[in-house]
Amino acid sequence: MDFNVKKFASGAGLFFTRAVQYTEEKLGQAERTELDAHFENLMSRADCTKHWTEKIYKQTEYLLQPNPIDHTGARIEEFLYEKLDMKAPSRVTNAELLGQYMEDAAKEFGPATPYGSTLMQVGDCERRLGAVEREFIHTSAISFLTPLRNFLEGDWRTISRERRLLENLRLDLDACKARVKKAKAVEAKAAVGPDFQETRPRNYVLSASASALWTEEVEKAEQDLRLAQTEFDRQAEVTRLLLEGISSTHVNHLRCLHEFVEAQAAYYKQGHLHMLELQKELGRLPNAFALNSSHSAATPGASEAIDSPVETETLKIEEVQAPATGTRKAKVLYDYDAADSSELSLLADELITVYTVPGMDSDWLIGEKGNQKGKVPVTYLELLS
Repeated sequence: MDFNVKKFASGAGLFFTRAVQYTEEKLGQAERTELDAHFENLMSRADCTKHWTEKIYKQTEYLLQPNPIDHTGARIEEFLYEKLDMKAPSRVTNAELLGQYMEDAAKEFGPATPYGSTLMQVGDCERRLGAVEREFIHTSAISFLTPLRNFLEGDWRTISRERRLLENLRLDLDACKARVKKAKAVEAKAAVGPDFQETRPRNYVLSASASALWTEEVEKAEQDLRLAQTEFDRQAEVTRLLLEGISSTHVNHLRCLHEFVEAQAAYYKQGHLHMLELQKELGRLPNAFALNSSHSAATPGASEAIDSPVETETLKIEEVQAPATGTRKAKVLYDYDAADSSELSLLADELITVYTVPGMDSDWLIGEKGNQKGKVPVTYLELLS
């Protein structure tokens, strides 16, 4: 117990001494060892890297899991598993849960009804979207979030620890410099020759003894200064090497950023394809919405609809003629399988000629390639100028 008290008292004394030293430096009453400009730039760059890496990491977490405290308790569960050093189990996404609710509702309403069959189709699509989202979250966590967290919890903690040690050694070095300066000043004062006419020779003997003591004190202070300077230089070199490693960190994070973009692009592409497929499936279902839409489209101008060769129910592709002007080239983005004889099957990356005709749905165009002709969805095309 006595040892602990002494250690505590020593630590408190050191803390008070350094607090006084900091205050004197701020007031300009004490000298401060300055680092070179290159070292200062390295430290500033490291602080900037830590600051923005932390912000990007947190915001990416919010992007991948926008509801940190929801009914699933996701964040709390992840925290507990992380502290227990265990792998968290895979959980359903919100889209998958929505799809499950829709499918359950379809079973209650009756899958043969228009509403029930539509719910079943949409629910299945939502579950597939949720699976794609879960894969995106998993891939992003491994390829992007984990390297950022490793830097913040590993490399940056090491850099911070070495910088604190360097700062303590700098304070020790400055304290040694101040002690040497003070000892030399006192030695110079004590070295002033005594009055040889003094009737009391004892004063001369005491003055010579004091001068010898201060000379010894100066030598000891200079030795401590050399030792402190050596330790400071060695720690400065270690810290410099760690700070220069920030460049490698940037290269690693750049590679991870590319992987994150690739994962995000794949996620949105698959989601887009699933939605296009859902739209296609819903267009084939006989539901009330389609009936109302066809009825409303037929009422305002029935005579024109009857005379038009491209009315939805009576479209005959072989009778459609390309206009003299208005045709364009288009690049096919995705493969497309024709649903019936009025549509044209497409292969990704091929070029076709497209045009529209009066009365045609704006979501479709007439496409031609070679001797083949048929309707093609606009969302599958990239129109070229």
